[in-house]
Amino acid sequence: MKYAHIVGWGSYLPERVLTNDDIAEMVETSDEWIYTRTGIRERRIADTEETTATLAFEAAARALAVADMHPSQIELIIVATSTPEYNFPSTACQVQDLLGATAAGAFDLSAACSGFVYGLSMAHNAIATESVRNALVIGAETMSRVLDWNDRGTCILFGDGAGAVVLKRSDVPGGVLSAVLRSDGSGGDVLNLPAVYHSPLPMLADYSPNGQKNTISMNGRQVFRFATQVISSSILDALRRAGLTINDVALIVPHQANTRIIETAAKRLKISQDKFFLNVDRVGNTSAASIPLALCEAVEQGRLKPDDNIVFVGFGGGLTWASAVIKWNVTPPEVSRLDRELQRTRYLMARGRSKLRRWGRRWGAILGGSPTPDARMRDAQKPRHHEHPEE
Repeated sequence: MKYAHIVGWGSYLPERVLTNDDIAEMVETSDEWIYTRTGIRERRIADTEETTATLAFEAAARALAVADMHPSQIELIIVATSTPEYNFPSTACQVQDLLGATAAGAFDLSAACSGFVYGLSMAHNAIATESVRNALVIGAETMSRVLDWNDRGTCILFGDGAGAVVLKRSDVPGGVLSAVLRSDGSGGDVLNLPAVYHSPLPMLADYSPNGQKNTISMNGRQVFRFATQVISSSILDALRRAGLTINDVALIVPHQANTRIIETAAKRLKISQDKFFLNVDRVGNTSAASIPLALCEAVEQGRLKPDDNIVFVGFGGGLTWASAVIKWNVTPPEVSRLDRELQRTRYLMARGRSKLRRWGRRWGAILGGSPTPDARMRDAQKPRHHEHPEE
């Protein structure tokens, strides 16, 4: 049996900070009102030149640096996102190109705030069945571009960012021990985002021709009830599959949605809230990016050590929810400034090669030509002479 170990991790947050006081200048609210109900103080907002793909690339590059792995060693890239720039090409293909991961298959995964755990499970299965050796799983979102900034119920919650992990095949037991994926489509109306034009500008509520808003719609009360019900059962189910109990867990890294949801989940599990790692106060709800972002911060704070059992748990639109149990087997390595500069040079070269390939396709089409529709029709109308085999 092959095991999928997390050997690299990386995150990226936009520089722009949007505080509760900033939002209070836009809608009728206050820092106290927001923090009391959500635990959020501030969130990050992508610049107009930043995209879901560029955020994902930055997180992926950092994860590969920690893993000390060349992009050509990656054979699978999965990007969990609800805010892609295009229906196709996928954000994952854009990241593959930016990285120069020439041996990787790539696709996007849509499972809202549960997406990262879904992606982790898909990559783990591919590694366990020896389809691939190394995989990159990314959660990336630009949620600020699908918000109605006049809707106090949603605009206070979400932020932008990306997080990534590198999974590596190993014969050593550990890594991803189990995963549980669940859904309930009857709750699709509780939290949704229409599939219409995705605005390139933040804080802009665009409308489709039929008047339908391209913004998130949420019934906060129903989402709260749903989340508090599924977190504890999902965690316990994943632990049972891994042959562990809640007492064996060193840290739980949940989707960062709301501190009140986590408080309720801790009570249901009869554990201290301190066992949950939270950074929602500083980044807000970043949907599929929230778990890898929190993981990276937990590592930075020294909350994880080798042989720790950790749990990821996500929940969100779909409705979807998912949990995974991971045996943490690595110690954060030192990544020198020189290593980072060399890596940056490598990615600049990858972009250069990408431009050359594009130019090559364009000139190949021009010089090689292609049949016009009229030419194809003339060919089809030509009489055909069939040869009959001799008796």
